[in-house]
Amino acid sequence: MKNKFLKILSIFALVFAITSCSNKDNTSNENISNANMSNPSSNTKEKLSIDELNVTYVTSPLNVPSIIEKNKEIFAKHLPNVKINYKEITSGADQTAALASGDVDLLYGLGGSSAILAKANGQDLKVLNMYSKAPKAFSLFAKDDSIKNPSDLKGKKIGGPVGTNLHQELLAYLEKENLNEKDVEFSNMSIPDAAAALDSGNLDVALLGGPAAYKAKEAGLYEITNGEDLIDAMICVASSEKFAKDHPDVIKAINDAQKEIAEFMEKNKDQTKEIVKKELDLDDKAYEYMYPMYDFSTKITEDDKKGFERTKKFMLDNKMIEKDFDINLLFK
Repeated sequence: MKNKFLKILSIFALVFAITSCSNKDNTSNENISNANMSNPSSNTKEKLSIDELNVTYVTSPLNVPSIIEKNKEIFAKHLPNVKINYKEITSGADQTAALASGDVDLLYGLGGSSAILAKANGQDLKVLNMYSKAPKAFSLFAKDDSIKNPSDLKGKKIGGPVGTNLHQELLAYLEKENLNEKDVEFSNMSIPDAAAALDSGNLDVALLGGPAAYKAKEAGLYEITNGEDLIDAMICVASSEKFAKDHPDVIKAINDAQKEIAEFMEKNKDQTKEIVKKELDLDDKAYEYMYPMYDFSTKITEDDKKGFERTKKFMLDNKMIEKDFDINLLFK
């Protein structure tokens, strides 16, 4: 009887031990599962809603954020397992056309006037953030230093990129004396082509910005005016509203990447300078002349929205756009 009782006790003890171990293992597994749920980074990162991102890459006139982003692969860091395709499209009109066709997802450095033109024409476009503001960085240059007033430009051959801050600056300068584009011979061309045409004598006035403006000044060319008090010279970051709605995870990643780019530029000023100098083939003097002209703040402020409103009004008045629209539609 005693042996039978001891045998029963042994069986209960064994069952208890097995049950305890099983409960302990289950509790441990639940804790690991809960930890993973509360901290997704403990697993592999959640897959983003895209496999590729097509983004514009424009370095001129002095697009420091773009240069730093690509050099340090900051978009790739915030968009793991996403292939980043860089598209070198310099014209604002070509950029917005590429967005409309789906060839580009992100316009990383679009002129404010180009954004307004696209929106006025009914394009699905949304401004995500600011990129830069630099009215002093855009200038009208000539060899003839007798050009003192807008009226002195009458009949002159003038060249520069259409639909840009420089184009807007020219029209704003002419408007000061009730003149318009019809009073001059304007030709649409890139900044480098305008600089070359001015040098060869095929233009009387060139619309120049960034390194080209600096080189013109260093060469002794006459600066008729810069954009201060004429233009807001806003550059923005834009996409389509459809893309933003379909891929909020990507938009968040881009916003986070922009913050990191700004922090890098602020905390690593010497390294930033060296990277940009190499990319744009600048010397110290050129960089230090141009960089202070730029405000690379990314947050959209009420002043920025007012600047877009002023630019829109200017474009309406000069018949660069035909339809008015609520400027807030660019940001909502």
